[in-house]
Amino acid sequence: MRTPLPRTPRLAPAPRRAVVAGCATALAVALAVPVALTASAHRDAGSGHATPSAGVVADPAELSADDARIALSPLGSYATGVFDESAAEIVAYHARSERLFSVNAQAGEVTVLDVARPSSPRKLFALETTGVRAADGSTVPDGAVANSVAVRPDGLGVVAVESPDKVSDGWLVLFDAAGDGGALGAWRVGALPDMVTITPDGRNAVVANEGEPADDFSVDPEGSVSVVDLPRRLTGKHAGTVAQSAVRTATFHDFEGDALPDGVRVFGPDVAGPDGSLEHRVSRNLEPEYVTVSKDSRTAYVALQEANAVAEVDLRSARTTDLWSLGSKDHSLPDQGIDPSDKDGVAAVREVPVRGLYMPDGIASYTSRGQTYLVTANEGDAREWGDYVEPARVKDLGDDGLAPVCEDSPAAGLLGDADLGRLNVTTASGLRADGSCYEELYAFGGRSFSVWTTDGELVFDSGDEFERATAEALGAAFNTNHTETKRDGRSDDKGPEPENLVIGEVSGRTYAFVGLERAGGVMVYDITRPQRSELVTYVSNRDYSVSVEDAIDDGADPAATLAGAGDLGPEGLAFVPAADSPTHRPLLAVANEVSGTTTLFQVDRLVGRR
Repeated sequence: MRTPLPRTPRLAPAPRRAVVAGCATALAVALAVPVALTASAHRDAGSGHATPSAGVVADPAELSADDARIALSPLGSYATGVFDESAAEIVAYHARSERLFSVNAQAGEVTVLDVARPSSPRKLFALETTGVRAADGSTVPDGAVANSVAVRPDGLGVVAVESPDKVSDGWLVLFDAAGDGGALGAWRVGALPDMVTITPDGRNAVVANEGEPADDFSVDPEGSVSVVDLPRRLTGKHAGTVAQSAVRTATFHDFEGDALPDGVRVFGPDVAGPDGSLEHRVSRNLEPEYVTVSKDSRTAYVALQEANAVAEVDLRSARTTDLWSLGSKDHSLPDQGIDPSDKDGVAAVREVPVRGLYMPDGIASYTSRGQTYLVTANEGDAREWGDYVEPARVKDLGDDGLAPVCEDSPAAGLLGDADLGRLNVTTASGLRADGSCYEELYAFGGRSFSVWTTDGELVFDSGDEFERATAEALGAAFNTNHTETKRDGRSDDKGPEPENLVIGEVSGRTYAFVGLERAGGVMVYDITRPQRSELVTYVSNRDYSVSVEDAIDDGADPAATLAGAGDLGPEGLAFVPAADSPTHRPLLAVANEVSGTTTLFQVDRLVGRR
């Protein structure tokens, strides 16, 4: 079924500011002329910045606003030496033990790092996540994969573990962050537990059970959210009684059929669940990706990436109480453009007659003046399972059974490779009501981050600022991939691809740290006043002169090549407040899935800035 999207569901205008003052004055029209790299690595002691150490490239790319209040400085890194195998994905920090927990999906484990000296992270051991007896009588088998980790301040930690057969139910494994890595017990949760967080009051773990289909699309389990009552105290090596009754599950059954809100994308083949049933099509189609919890610990907000939607879950009743579409952004508006082609040879960010589906991966929340806001990293994602392939290049619409672009569409005359022809768009949205042609083109992701109210109203979107800022900072590496360095390589897909984010407070101001999965590096925005969010700095601990995939294909040693490349493919981020930091200054930890590195940055306050 192809579900057309309403043009502007639940959306307000997208307020934003121009590219950072003082950063983009040299940009040519549509950025058609490559710009020089702005980089800074070794800083003197008088600047108040940290001195880079192990794992830091010689010249991290950097771009900052003239009035930036903070700076981000890479300190040190732990390297697995594993390339493009998700050897570092999600990170969590425990202050009392000064340990960092990094999910290594390639090894199926969580690596425990001693970061008492952030310039030299040191591996201690891996957490026990298999062979653990669960409360329902099952045992976490060999081959089960750790996906996510979270730690409570007292040291009670939880790991979301996926079944070797990903369409079957997974587990949540308990551990002591200050312990020796042994498991304290486990609960059974839903299919493919992809992300776990702990509520601010420490009483519950909340798990996004993605319910992703089998690779051949033969089976599609329901997506759900598990709400787990955690032991109140962690004493020594014990966490109290671990009973399966502590697990409650929020489903999407209340939104089946006609109850599905307008714009929430339910599409593709109707595939049975693991029990063979075709019931609950909506629930099988919705795939929880990421969770954030309100400050009062009563409400969870869940990103449903492929559906381009957010769900609200009441944690007391473990019930999904609301569901809404995030709608789309109009790339034909000023300051909302994209570079849609990987064949034009330049950084050509411009307005085009295309709409972008936000499709966030990471989602976070914070309060400003007593109001809760949601913050999303608008990555975008397509469904490609078995014979079902959602995306197509614009120039291929009209071929192989696909409907063409409507003749009266403003995109109809822009189908060449240097225009919109190379851009990947969804085939599941944008059709005219009679199905004869695509009257609107919907690209994947917003190439931005956004701030929303908890009613789904858009407060701020960074527009095309990510692409414009990285064009200036990276020059010939603009819109490169994370496995190789290639100018414009990702312009036809999702550009710099904001994957995830974390929120932190420094000197009374609130900042969003957004990781760019493909381009690399972290964008930092001051979101203290949501409607007037501003880009502060961009830093990438990556040497773009090292094209790792090309070097390895030419016979280079992977570990040695990675050692010179720095961080590739930031996935998960964790903010460490100054009060919890071993340096007594705020830190940012970033797990990079392609380079397999876990890197620590210091966040410095710039004295004398307004």
